[in-house]
Amino acid sequence: MVIWNPWHGCKKISPGCLNCYVYRRDESIGKDAGIVSKTGDFNLPLKKNRRGEFKLGASDGVVYTCMTSDFFIDEADEWRQECWDMIRCRSDLEFFIITKRIDRFERCVPPDWNDGWDNVTICCTCENTERAEYRLPIFLSLPIKHREIISEPMLEEINIKKYLETGLIERVTCGGESGPGARACDLKWIKSLRLDCIRCGVPFYFKQTGAVFVKDGKTYHIERKYQMSQAQKSGYSYSPGTGAADRIVYRLPDRRALFERLARSAFRSKFCLTRADKEYIADKGLETIERHARDFVESRLAPENPQNDGEQTPMRGHPVFIAQHATACCCRGCLEKWHNIPAGKILNANEQNYITDVIMDWIKNWL
Repeated sequence: MVIWNPWHGCKKISPGCLNCYVYRRDESIGKDAGIVSKTGDFNLPLKKNRRGEFKLGASDGVVYTCMTSDFFIDEADEWRQECWDMIRCRSDLEFFIITKRIDRFERCVPPDWNDGWDNVTICCTCENTERAEYRLPIFLSLPIKHREIISEPMLEEINIKKYLETGLIERVTCGGESGPGARACDLKWIKSLRLDCIRCGVPFYFKQTGAVFVKDGKTYHIERKYQMSQAQKSGYSYSPGTGAADRIVYRLPDRRALFERLARSAFRSKFCLTRADKEYIADKGLETIERHARDFVESRLAPENPQNDGEQTPMRGHPVFIAQHATACCCRGCLEKWHNIPAGKILNANEQNYITDVIMDWIKNWL
């Protein structure tokens, strides 16, 4: 990993900036992080060794650009074109630029940018819903070849599925906040964003838990040295078709406790079998109904990313459909929320059998 900071210092512009690590580090050495100035590494991409070769090569990996400032900050307008010239010259390197100032992008690109450069990825930040709704429409309207989104620090649950559905986003990253005064990050928010990514086939990277992490209503204070490793250990990062979700450790709920919880849900408890449903079951027989249930589970729930996930189970038309909604076995999001079965994995035989048994238990209770 290579970091290129052509300039240093930034201005806080949104809620995610509140506990900025650059300000924190600069304050510790008596430096004003609000002053933007060029650094000694300004021309890093062009620096050469004694043999006259570039110090940076493709084998060094992605060049993360302007990590202690913002590449599009207005104080750096007079220096940016020279940076673009270096990026153009080093077309063999991949440059990764994270920004909170995507609204300045069009004023800051070089004349020959056209529809974007192959070796540049622009990553737009959105730490909350308000910033997502402001920045992402702008982001998607711009001429950029490689786009990513990052929500770090993630300050609340955000719904960006409509932006992911465009197919223009190559990856989403999220993570909690570190350092003194860190605001909490909830696993529920992580799961929600991850599910949107899975449904849209977009890779998802859970970078770090942050210092204050909420899981199942409990708050955990996590040391800095464990924040990234705990996120990695969770298995919640996702890349389509890799089986990554198989690493997630979970426990199926106690069956009795599950049905008691379902009974307390106004939505789940409203479902019931009609006389016509019962007559259909009597006519077909429970063995046939169970076979239907297994078929529905295998075809509509078991794939890693089921077609139309979240809408694949009708509200009527078959007793099994009714039972699926009543037992929260209707989509992968509900399976994760109510049964702890992670989204993004192919359901194995044991998981499919469990779901079928839950559905059939509910049906039998109504007969």
